[in-house]
Amino acid sequence: MEVLKDSIIQCLLLLLLFGCASAEVHHHEFVVEATPVKRLCRTHNIITVNGQYPGPTLAVRDGDTLVVNVINRAKYNVTLHWHGVRQLRTAWADGPEFVTQCPIRPGGSYTYRFTIEEQEGTLWWHAHSSWLRATVHGALIIYPKHGSYPFPTPKKEIPFILGEWWNEDPIRVVRRAARTGAAPNVSDAFTINGQPGDLYKCSNKETTVFTVAPGETNLLRFINAALNNEHFISIAGHKMTVVAADAAYTKPFTTSVLMLAPGQTTDVLLTADQPAGRYYMAAHAYASARGVAFDNTTTTAILEYTNSGCPTKNRPGVLPAFPVLPAFNDTPTATAFAAGIRSPRPVKIPSPIDHHLFFTVGLGLFNCPPGRRCGGPNGTRFGASMNNVSFQLPTRISILQAYHLGVRGVFTTDFPAAPPVQFDYTAANISRALWQPVPGTKLYPLKYGSVVQLVLQGTNIFAGEEHPMHIHGYHFYVLATGFGNFDPARDAASFNLVDPPLRNTVGVPVNGWAVIRFVADNPGVWLMHCHLDVHITWGLAMAFLVENGVGKLQSLEPPPADLPRC
Repeated sequence: MEVLKDSIIQCLLLLLLFGCASAEVHHHEFVVEATPVKRLCRTHNIITVNGQYPGPTLAVRDGDTLVVNVINRAKYNVTLHWHGVRQLRTAWADGPEFVTQCPIRPGGSYTYRFTIEEQEGTLWWHAHSSWLRATVHGALIIYPKHGSYPFPTPKKEIPFILGEWWNEDPIRVVRRAARTGAAPNVSDAFTINGQPGDLYKCSNKETTVFTVAPGETNLLRFINAALNNEHFISIAGHKMTVVAADAAYTKPFTTSVLMLAPGQTTDVLLTADQPAGRYYMAAHAYASARGVAFDNTTTTAILEYTNSGCPTKNRPGVLPAFPVLPAFNDTPTATAFAAGIRSPRPVKIPSPIDHHLFFTVGLGLFNCPPGRRCGGPNGTRFGASMNNVSFQLPTRISILQAYHLGVRGVFTTDFPAAPPVQFDYTAANISRALWQPVPGTKLYPLKYGSVVQLVLQGTNIFAGEEHPMHIHGYHFYVLATGFGNFDPARDAASFNLVDPPLRNTVGVPVNGWAVIRFVADNPGVWLMHCHLDVHITWGLAMAFLVENGVGKLQSLEPPPADLPRC
């Protein structure tokens, strides 16, 4: 089974990597191609890397360099993003289509080169072109440069990638929706390591199974690679101790349920301390928006004790014990889990603040253009925005290339630091005059080394929803989250200035807000967007333009010679 092969390989790598202190260069070839895959009784071609779904697991050490040659043999354009990697001075390798590079066209290739610097834990990689990341994704595991983990060494390490499956090509799903501005069809299943699990038709024989020995403690590395759904995850009869999130160690805490948004990772220790037997791991959606369709199915894997004496997955027997999952709309449980994630020790919060920013994030509706058929509510088209700007990607050149070459007319640097109109952002009835955003490719400029404090305010336009917001090229401290409209006079008192968590993706609570802080110490163009792909498709994004600092070490590297042309 693939999950067991991965865990064995990772254990061997762990021993090898910890035994050598010098940095290494890892060369990989990724062939992007169509591969026939059968799920839910049907076989159809999906886009994969090296024929694998999920794609290859990459294992490196802090300080190592990755050189990944991507060859595109698929029929679609593709780029790859290394989610959570700081990409210090190497924005050309970040990967979002038409932001830092033009896409790799069918028949083309591009080599991503970057170094991991002062990061440890679980990250991942995925396509950043249309909806290809539905099937083009994989784990990126970063081991410590020296010594061991800040917790007892686990017996095994097992990656668990939550995914989302459609019974058709996901690119067709999003293109069909884009033609009319309607919401795309929800997925047909969720997956754990590429398999839907026992509760779906034609799936029980391939259900992901992982074995544990009585008394041993294993490290489970969870990655939410789903396109449009946050997830609750639980394992029957077992507690989990959270030790890291988004490749940053955390203050350990014990829980029976996890909640991961798309883009987020969480590492947990699990001790096999229950009676010998078989236990379900299960995951289903956390759906925070009222009245919005979502995939309400449940994916499963099986934890099996080595001395259980139970039938194998290919033979009938007693069903595994099933965990109690929170209700789909259990916001208090999601909130409590996020609040438990804190840095393991006091941190030095960046200060003083140079930029006080306030960005609204939420949905909207565009009026239907004359002569068009529109499938959104009341004959409109769905949209989304930040500070009422619905982000539009260029099509002829990437933003970073345009900035580097001085090409005019591709973007402007006037993204607003605050909403152009202030209103009751989370009111039950927001004026329809505020529902239509303005399309644009606007960047917010930052001087190198400036300190940014950003309030992300969710809105209740059309539907309030939790938005997992991700910043490329950066991680940031999450100082606070809350519900309702952010009030600096009231809410600043709740800021955690002692041990806030370090994240690369933060959930802005449904009809609520989050406050983050970071230092603009990485030059380049860096996309910030909601990691629900349907929302970025609608324009819920913006980008920071971070200028070069002083000298080579504070400046963007020159573009590589093989950077794809548009």
